[in-house]
Amino acid sequence: MKESTAVYPGTFDPMTKGHFDLILRSAALFDRLVVAVAGVSPKPTRLFGIQERMDMVRECLDEAGIDNVEVMPLDCLLIAFCRRHGIRSVVRGLRAYSDFEYEFQMALTNRQLAPEVETLFMMPNEEHSYITASTVREVARYGGATAHFVPACVERHLRAYFKAHPEQLVGKAGDDIGNTGAFDR
Repeated sequence: MKESTAVYPGTFDPMTKGHFDLILRSAALFDRLVVAVAGVSPKPTRLFGIQERMDMVRECLDEAGIDNVEVMPLDCLLIAFCRRHGIRSVVRGLRAYSDFEYEFQMALTNRQLAPEVETLFMMPNEEHSYITASTVREVARYGGATAHFVPACVERHLRAYFKAHPEQLVGKAGDDIGNTGAFDR
């Protein structure tokens, strides 16, 4: 019997509970799941380097006792990665309708480049559907609590990061986010 393998690509900067929910559910659907962490993030608000992002995913998997997931760097086009590793299924998350247009365009582009690779869309658990890594970074930069949005291992990395990089904080820890301008846009 052929082993089923899927890839779940992303920047995971940082990994949210929504990301982790999709990892856990995908790991239950496939014999093997590869979490492909993008080495380059186009976002100027990036926090973590690729190695630390990969380490965070591995720590969370270890803490959850998940052993059929491998974490690898994504250093090329996703379809090239799939071909290199013999992967024919891509898992992508859809939180809201606003995600659909971008994800649909990427899936169709990938289909043109590699018709043998299928894209499967999954929605995170509804309690995590509003969480984005961008929001987590902004809340963390303003000293807000992020434990509700990220797994415990990621929360530890966020605390350590801002302890080592206090210049990245905006305002003082514990300030009311609503009075700082964050999320008022």
